Amino acid sequence: MKLTDTCIRCLLSRVQLECSLAGASSDLTRQVTSECDQILKELGNSELLHPQIASCVHRHACRRVGHADPFSALKVEGNRQALDVCRKKRAGLVSFRDRVLASVIANTFDYGVHEHTVSGDFASFFDKEFQKGLAVDDTDQILSLAEQVVYLTDNCGEIVFDRLVVEFLKARGSHITLAVRDAPILNDATLDDARALKLDKLVDRLTTTGGGAEIGLDLYKMPADLMDAIDSCTIIIAKGMANYESLSMYEGLPPVAYLMAVKCQPVAEDVGLPVGSMIAMLRK
Repeated sequence: MKLTDTCIRCLLSRVQLECSLAGASSDLTRQVTSECDQILKELGNSELLHPQIASCVHRHACRRVGHADPFSALKVEGNRQALDVCRKKRAGLVSFRDRVLASVIANTFDYGVHEHTVSGDFASFFDKEFQKGLAVDDTDQILSLAEQVVYLTDNCGEIVFDRLVVEFLKARGSHITLAVRDAPILNDATLDDARALKLDKLVDRLTTTGGGAEIGLDLYKMPADLMDAIDSCTIIIAKGMANYESLSMYEGLPPVAYLMAVKCQPVAEDVGLPVGSMIAMLRK
């Protein structure tokens, strides 16, 4: 996907949140926001994908405020809330569809998106959204392809429920390569976050998407083990909008299951669903 005016407003609001979380002064926040706006003007008409441009912006903001991981406290809080709800709900999450839906609901742990607010009461939000179900439900088809899986994670908090999906697939005999971010960016899960949940003990291979602080998936920055896994997999399970914005622009990939909450109008228009929709959408 390419940048729209809505994307630019959203990215700059996230830059301002990064500055605030890093304790930047109001003067520095204005300077950094202006610099990032200039980066967006320079890169907006380039061949780079939206997540690649956003990654450039967030890396610049973090360098300028002198904090490599300004979302660290929010990541801890997201995992805390998710673990609390997961302990209470996991016994009732029996089917693959149940666990996928739970992980998609948890995709809403996404701070600073212009048209999206993270619920302060995740337990109540979870119950309400679980009753609504999936707006697009391709879970049966996804499960039928889940022999050799590449699972691309997204946010902290969400990764707690990703573990439930992975557990289900492993119990059926799936081979799973799990890829997290290569370095901290926004509140996305990294190797430390995956290991804290012992996902390294559960999956067949734990790796990163490469490229350092990079959201989405840049095919030219992937480590060799992820490249090999994608070449031999039967399905890619891609969590969240940044992975959608990347992979939907590539050709020649294996079937991709997009599991995400639709949190902004540009993505909503691209998938043809309202903002707020929870989807498990297979594209071959």
